[in-house]
Amino acid sequence: MPVTDSMFLMAESREHPMHVGGLQLFTPPEGAGPDFVRSVVETMRDHTAVSEKFGRRPADPVGILGNTWWSEVDSIDLEYHVRHSALPKPGRIRELFQQVSLWHETLLDRHRPMWEVHVVEGLEDGRFAVYSKVHHSLVDGVSALRYMTLALSPDPDDREGRVVWQPGLGRRRKPEPATAPSKGGLPFNPISAAKQIGGLTGEVLGMLPASMKVAGTSIRDHDYKAPFQAPHTIFNVPIGGARRFVAQSYSLDRIDAVRQQAGATVNDIVLAMCGAALRAYLLELNELPDRSLTAMVPVSLHKEGAESTSNAVGAVISTLATDLTDPAERVAAIQDSVRAARRVMGELSPLQVLALSAANIAGLAPGMLPGYRGVARPPFNLVISNVPGPREAMYWNGAHLDGVYPASIPWEGQAVNITICTNNRNLEFGITACRTSVPHVQRLIHHLEDALSELEKAFT
Repeated sequence: MPVTDSMFLMAESREHPMHVGGLQLFTPPEGAGPDFVRSVVETMRDHTAVSEKFGRRPADPVGILGNTWWSEVDSIDLEYHVRHSALPKPGRIRELFQQVSLWHETLLDRHRPMWEVHVVEGLEDGRFAVYSKVHHSLVDGVSALRYMTLALSPDPDDREGRVVWQPGLGRRRKPEPATAPSKGGLPFNPISAAKQIGGLTGEVLGMLPASMKVAGTSIRDHDYKAPFQAPHTIFNVPIGGARRFVAQSYSLDRIDAVRQQAGATVNDIVLAMCGAALRAYLLELNELPDRSLTAMVPVSLHKEGAESTSNAVGAVISTLATDLTDPAERVAAIQDSVRAARRVMGELSPLQVLALSAANIAGLAPGMLPGYRGVARPPFNLVISNVPGPREAMYWNGAHLDGVYPASIPWEGQAVNITICTNNRNLEFGITACRTSVPHVQRLIHHLEDALSELEKAFT
């Protein structure tokens, strides 16, 4: 097991579940009878063949060393992993979120493959839901959403009923190598190896001046946000194990209209919505600090107008401009902050970008240590991430996917997480929080709608 995966097992405790999840809402196909949801469960359980990734568990669920390698499971009880539930009346979305919150806070059983799927009926509008969770040591949030998308189909008449654990889901045939490697592997090329080592050495030697450049920028450029410049808030406290999950969809057309008028990116507008919502929420609790909140966010580092198919993503820290009241000024401040981070990373090599991104995230690492109780100032106030989802209408056995809402991991000292997912022409916001530290988190949903309305008034 890679060290990065085993860390999520070793850091897990009752207060710190280390699984990611997601909630999907479906409208049954036209003419579906009252037993349609039961047929969904039966179809899922009929997929008894399980891929290697979803058919393994920690070698020794009790011992520490047993959490550093995997053990394959001989047989899997799909009645345990695929569960059928119904909401209590009146079956509102509110009851669904309450149930998902309870499921999301419970630990996965390490004696079994660490994933669960809950199929839920009883919604008052006739829809059904699927909540799934999988341990972060198996897949991260982006990979989990990719598996989910591969199980869906753009064809409403597709009745194959794929599931994320089936072997070969989305498998692509790899091209054959131009020359077959020898039994000992690829032939050793000393000239090529020397070039690679020399290039790596140059990258390492370049870290120090790159670090000095970043440090200088953080002093000279007030728009650039470095770690540990965030104010202390009610989000940056030790957390318990209880969770609260809420979600909402927002039209991408609405956000795109604001984006065009503001000359901003979708990410800028999303951050402005979050900043305004968090400001209103903290004001209600009389907990708004004078200094603006900051968020760790992933951003694209491709230069404007440049065409590239390679990955160029960095983890940067941006202001949320919660100290400002005007929505247009908030957008401008966020744009300046993100541009400052992009300018810094744009002058670095890919390895140096990776190192700087790791340094920005490193402030979360102590929270994985037992007994950690935080420092005077948090590295940032929360994580706001955006994961790619379906870009067209999708179906599962004829049922239309109405919404897909990510449920993520609050960390010690980071009591709330906001994750956004694209779904056709919507942006789906999923908010996961410590139930004790972040009271009435559902108010953030209403504040997000108010924030978008204010942006529309300011720019359209």
